[in-house]
This record gives sequence, structure tokens and C-alpha cells, in this order.
Amino acid sequence: MNLRTRLSDLPHHFQLIVIGGGITGAGIVAEAARRGLRALLVERNDFASGTSSWSSKLVHGGLRYLAGGHWRLTLESVRERNRLLRERAGLVELQPFLMPVYRDSRPGLRTLRTGLAVYDLMGGQWRSRALSARRALALEPGLRRDGLIGAVAYDDARTDDARLTLQLIFEAAAAGAQCLNYVAALALLRQGERVVGVRLRDAEDGSECELGADVVINAVGATRDAFEGAAVGAPLLRPLRGSHLIFPLNKLPVRRAVSWLHPRDRRPVFVYPWLGVALCGTTDVDQAADLEPHISEAEADYLIEALAHQFPLAGLQLADAQASYAGVRPIVAGGGGDPSAESRESALWQAPGYVGITGGKLTTFRLTAQHVLRAAVAQSPALAEAERTAQPTHPEMPSPATQCAAWIAAQPADERVSLGGTPYSCAALRWSARHEQVRHLDDLLMRRSRLSLLLPQGGAELLDDLASICQEELGWDAARWQQECAHYRQLWQRLHAIGE
Repeated sequence: MNLRTRLSDLPHHFQLIVIGGGITGAGIVAEAARRGLRALLVERNDFASGTSSWSSKLVHGGLRYLAGGHWRLTLESVRERNRLLRERAGLVELQPFLMPVYRDSRPGLRTLRTGLAVYDLMGGQWRSRALSARRALALEPGLRRDGLIGAVAYDDARTDDARLTLQLIFEAAAAGAQCLNYVAALALLRQGERVVGVRLRDAEDGSECELGADVVINAVGATRDAFEGAAVGAPLLRPLRGSHLIFPLNKLPVRRAVSWLHPRDRRPVFVYPWLGVALCGTTDVDQAADLEPHISEAEADYLIEALAHQFPLAGLQLADAQASYAGVRPIVAGGGGDPSAESRESALWQAPGYVGITGGKLTTFRLTAQHVLRAAVAQSPALAEAERTAQPTHPEMPSPATQCAAWIAAQPADERVSLGGTPYSCAALRWSARHEQVRHLDDLLMRRSRLSLLLPQGGAELLDDLASICQEELGWDAARWQQECAHYRQLWQRLHAIGE
């Protein structure tokens, strides 16, 4: 059974306590554990349940940032993309892109080729090339043909953002860190002006405790007031919502990523094949801090308008989409009117014993983690000494991902059959339920797997087949199972249904 660490079983003091279980917090705790530091990560909901499961799933340098003159951000992103392709092969995969060029396109073909040449130079590999109109249509027959004069092709990368976050967290746990979901930070503890720990509450049993730390790190993202004292010294944020539509590939049969400028406002939009569906995004609108993110009618119409412009033969309507999702970007407010013009740079702030971090990109989580840990070590001589004398981790040990793959391969054939044509099987879900801190059904179907996006109605027709897994591995009785199913269906309707 998936046993849970109780707050009362934790040590009374850690070298680092990280608050927030998204990609930023995951990167920090993974880097801290790699350095041999005693670290605790807590997340008030499930790991990756915020922005880090609802991004565009792209690991990229950001051509739009290059066009905006953000050279350093683009250079860092391209290099980190290449690193992730090497070190996270299979989870981070190469994604070919195609950008069609039309007779009256701005920027034109020559400008795009120049920009992509700089992009390639930053990455140290020649990945882009110009294509004729005929070649572009051979690669993507559904493209708008009127006025097409050619295209540029280049490579970026894609991932499962939630799984990347989870993998970092589970690797940190395997290296000695404590990582707990559904544990909320209530308040910072202080001695005079210095932060010396946190007060925590376990959402499952309601228990509370106070734990000490050399340094507390706030990585909660878009929520300024997540706990008492969280916002002290923090920069002003401008939460921006990015919404997406999911289509079956038979409705939108794209073979690679296609990127183009929206005919209304010339913002970049894209569609690409992801885990057996077509993923289209994204918008960039202000998000009210007190509302749950969900695609609006205006955003849905915006994306359908973009698709109708670029793929007229598909005849797509909103009813063809099987799901939607929206995530909130924790953008540091720059005072500009245009949301798309706001910087994607991270912002760090400090107080004695306390480091806060927000903003940043999925691609550059490792650099953000290193930046935060440098600030933490500079704050605490004890932490600096602990880092200097810590015993290294043991990279020769199999990673959690390797152990998972080997375990699944050893299961009976009927447990390894694909669920609804997706990359997931009953064996994979059983492993997650047993080993990956699943507390609720939505943890399993929205983040440990992505069945909530890949199947109609979030895989509701498969729920009966999953009952035995959850009851056996999580110890749920029939009443708890029915409660979890009802909650999952309601949550799916709120977050992912079209037109809700």
C-alpha cells in the first residue's frame, strides 16, 4: 500500500525547506538532494497540480524572446533544451516545427531564416532549413495553400510537464529528500527578523507541526499569499492565463508542430501531436487571482479562428475538441499593457533566512534552482558548510524511472495493454498508485497519467476497470471509490470540458 510519511515522523530541523511542488520547487529540491543537503519539499495540493501540469508542454528556447531582444534568456533556454534532450531522453523529445510563409507574410522568409540561423548558432547545431511550398505541403497537407510560397523548418522539444516535475521530485526523494504532497505551509516561523522555519498542516489528518530550517525557500509561483508572510518583499505579479484545446488526431491530423501568427493580432499560435492527440495553443490573457483557471468562450473562439485560418480544409469547430485546459503563468509585472510583452524572466527576493522565487520558464528550471541555492548558501554559513562536507549521492543506483520501466515490463501481458490507445496501461497506473504518492483519483488520471486529456470525458468509461487498482493499492473501500469518481468527474467538467 502507498504509505504516507506523517508530519510527526519528520526530523525537527532541515537545512532547506522548499514550499511549492511545481517545476521550480522540484528543480530546487532535486539540486539540493544531489548536493547532499537535508531538504524537505511540501506542496499544499498535489505535486505539479498548478502551472506545471498545464503548460504548453514545450521545451524551447523561444523564438519570440529572440525577436523581442531577450538574447540571454533565449541563449540559456536553447542550451538547457539541448541538455534536457541529452539527459532526459524519452521524457524530453525532439519536436520538429514547420512555419509556413505566405506571399504577404511579415516577417518574410529571409528574415525568418536569419533569425533561425542565430537560434541554431546559440544551440550549437544547425537544425533549421528553408522549404519550398511543395515540400511544405508534402509534410503537412492540411496547410492553407492560397499564397503559400514556402516554409521554414526547425527543431525544438516537447515533454510531459507534469511527469518531468514528478520525476525530479521522486529522484530527490530517492537521494534522501523528504517530499510531501497535500501538506500546506501555514506560516513562517521567526526569531527576530530571521525566518527559522515553517508551520505545516497535513490535509489528510489535520495534524500540524513546526519545523526548523537554515533557509526556507518560497517557490509557490503565482499565488502571492499562499501562507502567512509569503508576500513580504515579493515583486508584484501579473498572473497570465494560457489556454489550450485538445483534438483527436483524426480531426486535426498534424504530423509535426506547425507555428503561425494569428490573423487577428499576430500573436504566435501552434498545434502539434502530443501523446496521440493534437494540442493547440496558446492564449495570453490576464487571470483573476481568485478564480480557477478555465478557458473562456473568447479564448476558445480565438483558437478556433486561428485553426480555421491555417487549416481551412479541416473545417474545425469547437465541438470537435475533446478537452481544454488552462494554466496560469506567474509573470512578474512590468507595467506594460500587452500581456505577451511581459518578460518571462524569473525574479528572486530575500529576507534573512528566506528566499523567494517566481516567474521563469519550464525549460530553464535547472538554472533557476542553481540561482536560488546560491542565494540560500550565501545567507547561511551553516548551509555553506553542510554543502561543502555533504556526502555525494549515488548516481549508480537505478533511478525511479528506470525501476518503474523494469517493473512494468515484468507484469502480465494483460496488465500492459494500452488503455484506450494511450501510452498508459493498468500496470503503469498500478505502479503510480503504489509508489508515487497518489492520494486522489485526479492525481492518477490528471498528473501521474494524462488520461484526463487524452480520452473523451477524461476516460470516464474506463473508471470501472481502474477500481480494483485503486482499491488494492490505495486501500479504498467501495464508498471511497465512488466518492473519488464523483469528485473526478466534477473536477474534469470544471477544468477540461468544452463550453463549461
